[in-house]
Amino acid sequence: MNKGYLCLVLHAHLPYIRHPEYDYFLEENWLYEAITETYIPLLNTFEKLIYDGIDFRITLSLSPSLIEMFNDDLLRHRYKRYIERLVELSEKEVYRTKGDMHFEPVAKMYHERFQRVIYLFEDIYKRDLLSAFKALQDTGKVEIITSAATHAFLPNLSIYPQAVKAQIEVGAECYQKNFGNYPKGMWLPECGFATGFDRYLEEADIKFFFLETHGIIRGNPLPHRGVYAPILCPSGTIAFGRDVESSKQVWSSIEGYPGDFDYRDFYRDIGFDLNLDYIKPYIQPDGIRTYTGLKYYRITGKTDNKKPYVIQQARQKVSEHVRNFILNRELQVKFLSENLKIKPIITATYDAELFGHWWFEGIEWIDSLLRGLYIDHRNFRTITPSEYLSSRAYRPVSLDTCQPSMSSWGDKGYNEVWLNNSNDFVYRHLLKATEHMISLAQRFPKANGILLRALNQTARELLLSQHSDWTFIMNNSTATGYAKKRFEEHISIFNLLYQSIISENISEKWLTKIENKDRIFQDIDYRVYLTNSKE
Repeated sequence: MNKGYLCLVLHAHLPYIRHPEYDYFLEENWLYEAITETYIPLLNTFEKLIYDGIDFRITLSLSPSLIEMFNDDLLRHRYKRYIERLVELSEKEVYRTKGDMHFEPVAKMYHERFQRVIYLFEDIYKRDLLSAFKALQDTGKVEIITSAATHAFLPNLSIYPQAVKAQIEVGAECYQKNFGNYPKGMWLPECGFATGFDRYLEEADIKFFFLETHGIIRGNPLPHRGVYAPILCPSGTIAFGRDVESSKQVWSSIEGYPGDFDYRDFYRDIGFDLNLDYIKPYIQPDGIRTYTGLKYYRITGKTDNKKPYVIQQARQKVSEHVRNFILNRELQVKFLSENLKIKPIITATYDAELFGHWWFEGIEWIDSLLRGLYIDHRNFRTITPSEYLSSRAYRPVSLDTCQPSMSSWGDKGYNEVWLNNSNDFVYRHLLKATEHMISLAQRFPKANGILLRALNQTARELLLSQHSDWTFIMNNSTATGYAKKRFEEHISIFNLLYQSIISENISEKWLTKIENKDRIFQDIDYRVYLTNSKE
């Protein structure tokens, strides 16, 4: 008997990275790696589940910046070049490892995977991944929602409500353009919430969104059912709260499944291990070593002496971890249904790129989980937010009304990841640029011609400077130089555009060059920054 629900939510996002001025650019590989290891495998997994008659539900958010990259012909062309090189490298690896009982099976696995990916990308999806995702949504098994335009961490922009509204509205419009209907749900970047955001979502006709756990359990008043039923915000929008237990089991590399010693080690890659002369054609053109995606070792433990990856052992662990996850959810649903007297909904949210990319076996785990739930008929089933709300699965009780608390799913639960001494310098520029953008929209409410183009590009540059990724990367001290450079470039271009507009001295040649480079949101209307008269 069905006593509850599991709402699986995967959030897919990457920053907008496109460098037509270079033939090769390292950070573009972030997209190509994710397409190869996460996005195409997810698509293929869902399609096989449907073909096999497996009834399942899953929710997927696609950020607008990711959608824009999916639709870009230059990046599509470069991705084909990228995957062709992986097919070539893996073929060489099959030859190099021939006769090696440890590495030859793994090399063959990679070669088969890459061949499958390029076949799907070219022959099945016709390089159009977005249409493939849309077709999945049309089956009713996968609900696709949107996110803010360039995944800005919205609480740190909240001093200017119009900046938050613009991110929300442009994100919703991007979804409508690409999916043909208006989004019902939105993923707030980093689950970042501050008072008033639910009202902005309601104004954009967004029906539901997601919050980190303490965004709900520290709400006012405290909801009686915690995160195991959504809450009704004062604005009328509905918020689903993240369940800590189910999320940590899958997400954490320390306490969760991905850290199991039999799973593939992400960091041990042949791009660093093999002879430079051999591997050089498949890493950076200047010979700097980087990841190739071919990795032959398992996690093993906290040691540099890694043991060879054994495919069958990893698959056995996937089966064990699926059984463990299902058992834990069954016990959780039983306890909650008996004590709360409702059919609880367990909302488990993850970054999509965890599956396949960071956790190599993660795609197989999702596949096995959804098959196992369908075949074994447990005391809960998967559900999407829209299905849950439309079927009134939460009846006979009504939703608690609650004003959510400020929150995020970042370290320590609030804003520190995106505002600290490693990245705080960006905000004096971001907030001043926002102020300028609002003033431009008010000063030129009916622009046309080259002025219209310049104003729209100014809006694009502001949005691109607001990526949460830039401050996140600075905080993590990973690709810090690139993040700072990208932020500084977009702010500099914004300022130059602002000055040229104010001085009525717009260079069409220069503007065209910038438009061709930063092509995100071709249909943007700068008037999104017009403030309402009541504000």
